[in-house]
Amino acid sequence: MPVVLVANPKGGVGKSTIATNVAGYFASRGHAVMLGDVDRQQSSRLWLGLRPPLARPIATWEATGESTVVRPPRGTTHAVLDTPAGLHGWRFKEVLALADRVIVPLQPSIFDIYATRDFLDRLQENRRAEKTKIGLVGMRVNARTLAADRLHEFIAGLGVPVIGELRDTQNYVQLAARGLTLFDIAPGRVQRDLEQWQPICEWLDA
Repeated sequence: MPVVLVANPKGGVGKSTIATNVAGYFASRGHAVMLGDVDRQQSSRLWLGLRPPLARPIATWEATGESTVVRPPRGTTHAVLDTPAGLHGWRFKEVLALADRVIVPLQPSIFDIYATRDFLDRLQENRRAEKTKIGLVGMRVNARTLAADRLHEFIAGLGVPVIGELRDTQNYVQLAARGLTLFDIAPGRVQRDLEQWQPICEWLDA
């Protein structure tokens, strides 16, 4: 059973946006999906509470115990785990041990870039050899800005694949407020965004 971990020590980089849409993608493919949240803010759990009954089912993964992160129950085919800012120590090692794939969302700001550099080093040190695949997703990227150029320069020296870049759009905000994802509505309404998600989906399925 693949477990996708969405993580970055920086807050506000779009972790819950990635986690909910990855879960929505898996659900759109007919998989039995669970979405867990070890963030105290419980953004993903709140989102699940907003999800309409007619949408493709995504189950709640009771991911947090008092001292441990529990595995999803039997019957689950795909799991997604959202994580808090500042993830470190034993909790970081525990959630990483569950993961088959780690998505690291990254915004094109100097603060995000330097915070993410250290986190990627820790990921490389603690992952389960080559069994855990790591991919970067650029968030709120405007290709015509100097910030985007700086992001590309930073990424080029990391040796970690960039699996996608997502634009800054209200589509994510509006859909999240209804418990939905890009994969729950008519493709023509979000065609440009689905095109940006295509390489991410291919990486998830590879």
